[in-house]
Amino acid sequence: MRNPTRATVLRGAALGALGLFAAGCSRHDSATGDAGDRSLTFQASWINDAEFTGYFVAIDEGYYAEEGLQLEYVSGGPSVIPESSLLSGAAHIALTSPDTTVSAITEQGAELVVVGTQYQRNPLGVVSLAASGIATPADLVGRTVAVPDVNRLAFEAMLTVNDIALDGVSVVPYAYDPTPLLNGEVDATLDFVTNVPFTLEQAGAAASSFLLYDAGYRIPNDTVVVTRELLEDRREDVVAWLRASRRGWEANLADPALYPPQFMDTWFEGTGRTLENELFFNQAQKPLVEDQAGIFALTPESIAATIESLALVGLTATEDMFDGSLLEDL
Repeated sequence: MRNPTRATVLRGAALGALGLFAAGCSRHDSATGDAGDRSLTFQASWINDAEFTGYFVAIDEGYYAEEGLQLEYVSGGPSVIPESSLLSGAAHIALTSPDTTVSAITEQGAELVVVGTQYQRNPLGVVSLAASGIATPADLVGRTVAVPDVNRLAFEAMLTVNDIALDGVSVVPYAYDPTPLLNGEVDATLDFVTNVPFTLEQAGAAASSFLLYDAGYRIPNDTVVVTRELLEDRREDVVAWLRASRRGWEANLADPALYPPQFMDTWFEGTGRTLENELFFNQAQKPLVEDQAGIFALTPESIAATIESLALVGLTATEDMFDGSLLEDL
Protein backbone atom coordinates (compact mmCIF):
# COMPACT_ATOMS: atom_id res chain seq x y z
CA MET A 1 0.00 0.00 0.00
CA ARG A 2 1.30 3.41 -0.88
CA ASN A 3 2.24 5.72 1.96
CA PRO A 4 0.25 8.84 1.06
CA THR A 5 2.39 11.17 3.10
CA ARG A 6 5.87 10.22 2.01
CA ALA A 7 6.75 13.81 1.08
CA THR A 8 5.88 15.09 4.52
CA VAL A 9 7.58 12.19 6.28
CA LEU A 10 10.80 13.14 4.53
CA ARG A 11 10.34 16.87 5.04
CA GLY A 12 12.98 17.28 7.72
CA ALA A 13 15.57 15.34 5.74
CA ALA A 14 14.56 17.13 2.58
CA LEU A 15 15.06 20.57 4.07
CA GLY A 16 18.50 19.65 5.34
CA ALA A 17 19.54 18.45 1.91
CA LEU A 18 17.91 21.40 0.23
CA GLY A 19 19.86 23.77 2.43
CA LEU A 20 23.09 22.42 1.00
CA PHE A 21 21.83 22.55 -2.57
CA ALA A 22 20.28 26.00 -2.25
CA ALA A 23 23.46 27.41 -0.77
CA GLY A 24 25.83 25.83 -3.27
CA CYS A 25 23.98 25.85 -6.59
CA SER A 26 23.26 28.82 -8.76
CA ARG A 27 23.21 27.32 -12.24
CA HIS A 28 23.06 23.67 -13.20
CA ASP A 29 24.64 22.47 -16.44
CA SER A 30 22.22 19.56 -16.62
CA ALA A 31 19.29 21.94 -16.25
CA THR A 32 20.32 24.45 -18.89
CA GLY A 33 21.87 22.05 -21.37
CA ASP A 34 23.74 22.86 -24.55
CA ALA A 35 22.24 25.10 -27.22
CA GLY A 36 19.67 23.07 -29.12
CA ASP A 37 19.53 20.35 -26.46
CA ARG A 38 15.86 19.66 -25.68
CA SER A 39 16.36 16.74 -23.32
CA LEU A 40 14.42 16.81 -20.07
CA THR A 41 14.59 14.59 -17.01
CA PHE A 42 11.28 14.14 -15.22
CA GLN A 43 11.28 13.02 -11.58
CA ALA A 44 8.11 11.27 -10.45
CA SER A 45 7.01 11.41 -6.82
CA TRP A 46 6.46 7.70 -6.20
CA ILE A 47 6.93 4.22 -7.65
CA ASN A 48 5.33 3.40 -10.98
CA ASP A 49 1.63 2.84 -10.50
CA ALA A 50 -1.61 4.22 -11.93
CA GLU A 51 -0.87 7.62 -10.41
CA PHE A 52 1.46 8.31 -13.35
CA THR A 53 -0.45 6.61 -16.17
CA GLY A 54 -0.87 9.83 -18.15
CA TYR A 55 2.89 10.26 -18.46
CA PHE A 56 3.39 6.65 -19.49
CA VAL A 57 0.78 7.13 -22.20
CA ALA A 58 2.52 10.29 -23.42
CA ILE A 59 5.86 8.47 -23.59
CA ASP A 60 4.57 5.35 -25.34
CA GLU A 61 2.37 7.28 -27.77
CA GLY A 62 5.25 9.58 -28.71
CA TYR A 63 3.69 12.84 -27.52
CA TYR A 64 6.95 14.16 -26.04
CA ALA A 65 8.86 13.20 -29.15
CA GLU A 66 6.32 15.06 -31.28
CA GLU A 67 7.13 18.17 -29.23
CA GLY A 68 10.81 17.68 -30.03
CA LEU A 69 11.64 16.64 -26.46
CA GLN A 70 13.91 13.79 -25.40
CA LEU A 71 12.35 12.79 -22.10
CA GLU A 72 13.98 10.68 -19.42
CA TYR A 73 11.48 9.45 -16.84
CA VAL A 74 12.75 8.68 -13.33
CA SER A 75 10.50 6.86 -10.89
CA GLY A 76 10.24 7.98 -7.29
CA GLY A 77 10.11 6.09 -4.02
CA PRO A 78 10.38 6.43 -0.24
CA SER A 79 13.95 7.76 -0.39
CA VAL A 80 13.38 10.27 -3.21
CA ILE A 81 13.17 13.97 -2.39
CA PRO A 82 11.90 15.69 -5.56
CA GLU A 83 13.04 19.17 -4.53
CA SER A 84 16.57 17.87 -4.04
CA SER A 85 16.52 16.30 -7.48
CA LEU A 86 15.62 19.67 -8.97
CA LEU A 87 18.17 21.72 -7.07
CA SER A 88 21.02 19.27 -7.65
CA GLY A 89 20.35 19.35 -11.39
CA ALA A 90 19.44 15.63 -11.43
CA ALA A 91 15.98 16.51 -12.76
CA HIS A 92 14.44 19.38 -14.70
CA ILE A 93 10.80 18.80 -13.74
CA ALA A 94 9.42 17.06 -10.67
CA LEU A 95 6.12 16.11 -9.09
CA THR A 96 5.90 16.92 -5.40
CA SER A 97 3.57 18.57 -2.88
CA PRO A 98 3.02 22.27 -2.13
CA ASP A 99 3.92 21.96 1.54
CA THR A 100 7.43 20.63 0.89
CA THR A 101 8.01 23.08 -1.95
CA VAL A 102 6.89 26.09 0.09
CA SER A 103 8.99 24.90 3.02
CA ALA A 104 12.05 24.65 0.78
CA ILE A 105 11.44 28.16 -0.55
CA THR A 106 10.70 29.89 2.75
CA GLU A 107 13.10 28.02 5.03
CA GLN A 108 16.01 27.35 2.68
CA GLY A 109 15.71 30.00 -0.01
CA ALA A 110 15.26 27.44 -2.77
CA GLU A 111 14.50 29.03 -6.15
CA LEU A 112 11.54 26.84 -7.09
CA VAL A 113 8.21 27.60 -8.71
CA VAL A 114 4.99 25.59 -9.13
CA VAL A 115 3.81 25.64 -12.76
CA GLY A 116 0.89 23.20 -12.67
CA THR A 117 -0.87 20.60 -10.60
CA GLN A 118 -1.82 17.04 -11.53
CA TYR A 119 -4.29 16.47 -8.73
CA GLN A 120 -6.59 19.46 -8.60
CA ARG A 121 -8.13 17.80 -5.55
CA ASN A 122 -5.74 15.98 -3.24
CA PRO A 123 -6.52 12.23 -2.94
CA LEU A 124 -6.00 12.34 0.84
CA GLY A 125 -9.29 11.80 2.62
CA VAL A 126 -11.26 10.18 5.41
CA VAL A 127 -12.05 6.55 4.62
CA SER A 128 -14.65 4.55 6.51
CA LEU A 129 -16.94 1.58 6.12
CA ALA A 130 -20.19 2.50 4.44
CA ALA A 131 -22.10 1.01 7.36
CA SER A 132 -20.61 3.64 9.68
CA GLY A 133 -22.68 6.42 8.13
CA ILE A 134 -19.68 8.76 7.97
CA ALA A 135 -20.12 11.00 4.94
CA THR A 136 -19.19 14.50 6.15
CA PRO A 137 -16.84 16.08 8.70
CA ALA A 138 -19.77 16.54 11.10
CA ASP A 139 -20.22 12.77 11.18
CA LEU A 140 -16.78 12.43 12.81
CA VAL A 141 -17.89 14.00 16.08
CA GLY A 142 -17.69 11.39 18.82
CA ARG A 143 -15.86 8.97 16.53
CA THR A 144 -12.34 7.52 16.54
CA VAL A 145 -10.16 8.26 13.52
CA ALA A 146 -6.74 6.76 12.80
CA VAL A 147 -4.48 9.53 11.45
CA PRO A 148 -0.78 9.38 10.50
CA ASP A 149 1.26 11.65 12.76
CA VAL A 150 2.57 13.58 9.76
CA ASN A 151 -1.00 14.39 8.69
CA ARG A 152 -2.27 15.40 12.11
CA LEU A 153 -2.06 19.14 11.35
CA ALA A 154 -3.90 18.75 8.05
CA PHE A 155 -6.65 16.72 9.70
CA GLU A 156 -7.02 19.23 12.51
CA ALA A 157 -7.09 22.08 9.98
CA MET A 158 -9.99 20.36 8.24
CA LEU A 159 -11.84 20.05 11.54
CA THR A 160 -11.21 23.72 12.33
CA VAL A 161 -12.49 24.85 8.93
CA ASN A 162 -15.68 22.94 9.66
CA ASP A 163 -16.10 24.40 13.19
CA ILE A 164 -15.50 21.05 14.84
CA ALA A 165 -13.74 21.13 18.22
CA LEU A 166 -10.48 19.20 18.15
CA ASP A 167 -11.45 17.33 21.32
CA GLY A 168 -14.71 16.31 19.68
CA VAL A 169 -12.92 13.64 17.64
CA SER A 170 -10.69 10.94 19.10
CA VAL A 171 -7.49 10.65 17.05
CA VAL A 172 -5.22 7.60 17.25
CA PRO A 173 -2.05 6.73 15.30
CA TYR A 174 -2.36 5.12 11.89
CA ALA A 175 0.17 2.71 10.39
CA TYR A 176 -1.32 2.61 6.85
CA ASP A 177 -3.04 -0.67 7.60
CA PRO A 178 -6.86 -0.75 7.31
CA THR A 179 -7.15 -3.87 9.48
CA PRO A 180 -8.25 -1.88 12.59
CA LEU A 181 -10.96 -0.29 10.46
CA LEU A 182 -12.15 -3.67 9.24
CA ASN A 183 -12.12 -4.99 12.83
CA GLY A 184 -14.16 -2.06 14.14
CA GLU A 185 -11.33 -0.76 16.34
CA VAL A 186 -11.57 2.66 14.67
CA ASP A 187 -14.39 4.37 12.81
CA ALA A 188 -12.30 5.86 10.01
CA THR A 189 -8.76 6.34 8.72
CA LEU A 190 -6.97 9.14 6.90
CA ASP A 191 -5.56 7.75 3.65
CA PHE A 192 -5.66 7.94 -0.14
CA VAL A 193 -9.22 7.49 -1.42
CA THR A 194 -7.83 6.26 -4.74
CA ASN A 195 -6.49 3.07 -3.21
CA VAL A 196 -7.66 2.10 0.29
CA PRO A 197 -11.36 1.69 -0.63
CA PHE A 198 -10.25 -0.99 -3.10
CA THR A 199 -8.44 -2.84 -0.31
CA LEU A 200 -11.56 -2.69 1.86
CA GLU A 201 -13.79 -3.92 -0.93
CA GLN A 202 -11.42 -6.83 -1.57
CA ALA A 203 -11.96 -7.75 2.08
CA GLY A 204 -15.71 -7.76 1.48
CA ALA A 205 -16.51 -4.39 3.08
CA ALA A 206 -18.21 -1.53 1.26
CA ALA A 207 -16.26 1.69 1.69
CA SER A 208 -17.20 5.34 2.02
CA SER A 209 -14.92 8.37 1.85
CA PHE A 210 -14.65 12.13 1.53
CA LEU A 211 -11.66 14.29 0.61
CA LEU A 212 -10.03 16.76 2.96
CA TYR A 213 -10.00 19.03 -0.09
CA ASP A 214 -13.78 18.90 -0.45
CA ALA A 215 -14.09 19.48 3.30
CA GLY A 216 -12.26 22.81 3.08
CA TYR A 217 -8.57 21.93 3.33
CA ARG A 218 -7.85 22.78 -0.29
CA ILE A 219 -4.34 21.55 -0.96
CA PRO A 220 -3.60 20.00 -4.40
CA ASN A 221 -1.07 17.22 -4.89
CA ASP A 222 1.53 16.09 -7.42
CA THR A 223 2.27 19.70 -8.18
CA VAL A 224 4.59 20.27 -11.16
CA VAL A 225 7.70 22.11 -9.97
CA VAL A 226 10.77 23.51 -11.76
CA THR A 227 13.63 25.82 -10.82
CA ARG A 228 13.27 29.49 -11.71
CA GLU A 229 16.49 29.13 -13.65
CA LEU A 230 15.00 26.48 -15.92
CA LEU A 231 11.85 28.55 -16.36
CA GLU A 232 13.92 31.54 -17.48
CA ASP A 233 16.22 29.56 -19.80
CA ARG A 234 13.87 26.95 -21.26
CA ARG A 235 10.31 28.16 -20.80
CA GLU A 236 9.16 26.79 -24.16
CA ASP A 237 10.45 23.33 -23.29
CA VAL A 238 8.49 23.37 -20.03
CA VAL A 239 5.39 24.43 -21.98
CA ALA A 240 6.02 21.61 -24.47
CA TRP A 241 6.30 19.13 -21.58
CA LEU A 242 3.01 20.34 -20.12
CA ARG A 243 1.30 20.11 -23.52
CA ALA A 244 2.49 16.55 -24.19
CA SER A 245 1.67 15.47 -20.63
CA ARG A 246 -1.82 16.94 -20.90
CA ARG A 247 -2.37 14.95 -24.10
CA GLY A 248 -1.27 11.80 -22.28
CA TRP A 249 -3.67 12.40 -19.40
CA GLU A 250 -6.54 13.26 -21.73
CA ALA A 251 -6.00 10.02 -23.66
CA ASN A 252 -5.76 8.00 -20.45
CA LEU A 253 -8.83 9.44 -18.77
CA ALA A 254 -10.95 9.18 -21.92
CA ASP A 255 -11.08 5.46 -21.10
CA PRO A 256 -9.48 4.62 -17.72
CA ALA A 257 -9.73 0.91 -18.49
CA LEU A 258 -7.69 1.07 -21.71
CA TYR A 259 -4.06 1.55 -20.72
CA PRO A 260 -3.49 -0.21 -17.35
CA PRO A 261 -3.70 -3.70 -18.92
CA GLN A 262 -1.07 -2.63 -21.47
CA PHE A 263 1.32 -1.50 -18.75
CA MET A 264 1.22 -4.49 -16.39
CA ASP A 265 4.33 -6.06 -17.96
CA THR A 266 6.08 -2.75 -18.61
CA TRP A 267 5.54 0.37 -16.50
CA PHE A 268 3.71 -1.40 -13.66
CA GLU A 269 5.99 -4.41 -13.53
CA GLY A 270 7.32 -5.32 -10.09
CA THR A 271 4.95 -3.26 -7.97
CA GLY A 272 3.09 -6.28 -6.66
CA ARG A 273 -0.25 -4.64 -7.37
CA THR A 274 -2.99 -6.35 -9.32
CA LEU A 275 -4.54 -5.14 -12.56
CA GLU A 276 -7.84 -4.72 -10.71
CA ASN A 277 -6.16 -2.40 -8.22
CA GLU A 278 -4.60 -0.26 -10.97
CA LEU A 279 -7.93 -0.07 -12.79
CA PHE A 280 -9.68 1.05 -9.60
CA PHE A 281 -6.97 3.65 -8.95
CA ASN A 282 -7.08 5.00 -12.50
CA GLN A 283 -10.85 5.39 -12.45
CA ALA A 284 -10.88 6.89 -8.96
CA GLN A 285 -8.33 9.57 -9.87
CA LYS A 286 -10.21 10.74 -12.97
CA PRO A 287 -12.37 13.37 -11.18
CA LEU A 288 -9.35 14.49 -9.14
CA VAL A 289 -7.21 15.23 -12.21
CA GLU A 290 -9.77 16.65 -14.61
CA ASP A 291 -10.72 20.30 -14.37
CA GLN A 292 -12.88 22.60 -16.46
CA ALA A 293 -9.85 24.84 -16.89
CA GLY A 294 -7.87 21.90 -18.29
CA ILE A 295 -5.53 19.27 -16.86
CA PHE A 296 -2.69 20.84 -14.82
CA ALA A 297 -4.78 24.00 -14.33
CA LEU A 298 -3.30 26.54 -11.94
CA THR A 299 -5.78 29.39 -11.64
CA PRO A 300 -5.68 32.49 -9.41
CA GLU A 301 -8.55 30.96 -7.43
CA SER A 302 -6.77 27.65 -6.85
CA ILE A 303 -3.53 29.42 -5.93
CA ALA A 304 -5.37 31.59 -3.40
CA ALA A 305 -7.07 28.52 -1.90
CA THR A 306 -3.73 26.73 -1.60
CA ILE A 307 -2.10 29.70 0.10
CA GLU A 308 -5.00 29.99 2.55
CA SER A 309 -4.95 26.30 3.40
CA LEU A 310 -1.18 26.17 3.85
CA ALA A 311 -1.51 29.00 6.36
CA LEU A 312 -3.70 26.71 8.47
CA VAL A 313 -0.71 24.41 9.01
CA GLY A 314 1.76 27.24 9.61
CA LEU A 315 3.24 27.63 6.13
CA THR A 316 3.42 31.07 4.52
CA ALA A 317 3.10 30.88 0.75
CA THR A 318 2.91 33.82 -1.66
CA GLU A 319 1.55 34.19 -5.18
CA ASP A 320 5.00 34.50 -6.72
CA MET A 321 5.73 30.88 -5.76
CA PHE A 322 3.20 29.84 -8.45
CA ASP A 323 3.10 30.55 -12.18
CA GLY A 324 0.01 29.48 -14.09
CA SER A 325 0.86 31.51 -17.17
CA LEU A 326 2.58 28.62 -18.97
CA LEU A 327 -0.74 26.82 -19.27
CA GLU A 328 -2.09 29.71 -21.32
CA ASP A 329 0.29 28.67 -24.09
CA LEU A 330 -0.92 25.06 -24.36
